[in-house]
Parts: sequence; structure tokens; C-alpha cells
Amino acid sequence: MHITGGCHCGQITYQAELDPQRVAICHCTDCQKLTGSPFRVTAVVSDDDLKIIGEPRIYKRVAESGRVRQQYFCPNCGSQLFVNGESGEASKIWGIRWGSIDQRLDIRPQRQVWCRSSPAWLSEIGELPAKDRD
Repeated sequence: MHITGGCHCGQITYQAELDPQRVAICHCTDCQKLTGSPFRVTAVVSDDDLKIIGEPRIYKRVAESGRVRQQYFCPNCGSQLFVNGESGEASKIWGIRWGSIDQRLDIRPQRQVWCRSSPAWLSEIGELPAKDRD
């Protein structure tokens, strides 16, 4: 699946070829802190399948797994865009942040990870009052 996307202000854009089966929800505490949300959705692509236009900034973090994860974001608007490893094969595998994908409503997560960090109330959000707009 061909996707396009970018940051909120438009300074950084990208194109990628995505296998929709490689989309996951992560409930880890790093994703929660970085997003201010109970989880983050990421679509995984290889280095060869991603073309970035613009220069994102990088924030490096040692994950609970011990791996160094490079978080890419727009230096202007702060939108989170990508993640990859610092070296070796991990540097060739990119996670694209679901919220930055133009076709995001057509992309459904296929699995979840780090569920032990998921808040207990998450399964109950379907019961909350909901509006189409606010």
C-alpha cells in the first residue's frame, strides 16, 4: 500500500510502501509519555520503502528492552513522525507514527504489544458518551 504523510505544519513529508499487516499498537510507558496518550500506533517499513523530504530532529532513548530508539520529530511543530534503531539492522527498520499518515483511517492495527502497561479503563471507552464533533 502506498502511503503519504507528514508533520502538522507541513515542513516534513514522506512517502512509503507499507504492508498493512505490519501495524501495531504499543502500550509501553515510553509511548504513553511521548504521546500523552494510553498507546501509540506504528506502521513498520524498511529503509528502502521510505522517502523523507525535510530534516526531522532526533531524540534518542534507551528503551526498557535496552535498545536505543531514535525518535524523529518536526523541529518546528513537534509532530512525532518516525522511530528506528541507532545502528545495524535496527537502523534499517522504520516505524511510521500512525497519526502522521494521510491514509490513516484505512490502516488498522493488527496486533498489540506491552499490554501489561495498558490502563484498565481502556477496554471501557466504548461505553463513554460520544459526539461526532466538539
